[in-house]
Amino acid sequence: MLCIRLWKGWGIKMMTFPNDWTETTLGKSVQIARGASPRPIEAFLTASIDGVNWIKIGDAPKNSKYITHTAEKITVSGARKSVTVREGDFILSNSMSFGKPYILTVDGCIHDGWLRLFDYNEQINKEFLYYILFFRHIQEQFATFAAGSGVQNLNKDVVKRVVVHLPSKPEQKAIAEILTVFDTHIANLTELIEKKKAIREGALEDLISGKTRLSGFNSEWISISFDEYFTLLSNNTYSRDKLAEHGQVGNIHYGDILIKYSEIVTDEDEIPFLRPEITYSDNWLLHTNDVIIADTAEDETVGKAIQICEVSVPLVGGLHTIVCRPKFETAHGFLGLYINSKSYHDQLLPHITGIKVSSISKKAIKTTVLTIPSEIEEQSAIVGIITAMDKEIRSLEEERDKMIKIREGAMDDLLTGKVRLTD
Repeated sequence: MLCIRLWKGWGIKMMTFPNDWTETTLGKSVQIARGASPRPIEAFLTASIDGVNWIKIGDAPKNSKYITHTAEKITVSGARKSVTVREGDFILSNSMSFGKPYILTVDGCIHDGWLRLFDYNEQINKEFLYYILFFRHIQEQFATFAAGSGVQNLNKDVVKRVVVHLPSKPEQKAIAEILTVFDTHIANLTELIEKKKAIREGALEDLISGKTRLSGFNSEWISISFDEYFTLLSNNTYSRDKLAEHGQVGNIHYGDILIKYSEIVTDEDEIPFLRPEITYSDNWLLHTNDVIIADTAEDETVGKAIQICEVSVPLVGGLHTIVCRPKFETAHGFLGLYINSKSYHDQLLPHITGIKVSSISKKAIKTTVLTIPSEIEEQSAIVGIITAMDKEIRSLEEERDKMIKIREGAMDDLLTGKVRLTD
């Protein structure tokens, strides 16, 4: 027989649980405290070996349940104005990454963007508690109760009210062990992906700079000014509200260059379109191998570029872009890789202006120099190596994403008692 809890008043979906599971609240199961920050925090940061770990959201690895180290430390006097956390505690983000739980493997201090969960009662297995907190049913309660309390983030009173259902402690342990197998595999894949990305970046810099030459290529590279190599074309200044999911002419917006696209854009990428009523000039239309550079960003990523390759719809360059057409034959994708490389991008750093928003001008970009293989075949060979690495990374990412979905299904089954574990 299943016990059924109805959440009509709060709009939370009905969920069923076995009748031998215990219904309780987080407030009755763990102690909850909010973090605190010494202010101004800059005055308490330290590089001293005696400093106290200062735990920030950036220290939480993606697709991992543990926080193992911190990038910053605060002074002992700063720690007295904060909240101390211990190895084995849970911390729960209450604003950014709303409601995401992590288990600490280090001691430290937390600011008021975290909640500390500690002193679990004897009914709860610690690893099982992690999965309960991560469970979508609990996340829905976090969101609903927070909205109902009139605040936009979590606080300890909201978290205390959240209802949880607990099987016996042996079953909790068994469930946690099963789900940990998934998490271990996901974490291993994530680590492998990051290693492959680092190898890829190293290979890119070695090949693009000429530090490593490919077998069979011995021709001298050429150095040529950006202004001599490219013709600059016109772009539009249409904002996001002038774009749509469907249309006749695709529009490359600087925000998509910075966030969404890699170095090469093809039909596989999602490209927004100009709204049907928006006018454009035929002079804006792009060709294969044209390069588009984002001239504005919030940091030194300004100057990130994409190269147009194998796109079947007409395209134009959009807001805050510099559109460049090579005057010389070039291998598909090579210029996208080259302009995004550290070897080239470092030339832009002295010319980046702005404080809150960084920008680079056409005049400044024209002063840079391209040093590239003179043989198209060598350019193409470099692209081929990096493209093969990218394909391997994408395959690993797809495997990881598939495993995450499988884990989510297993959580639904195990944490509701739909599937029971037996001895």
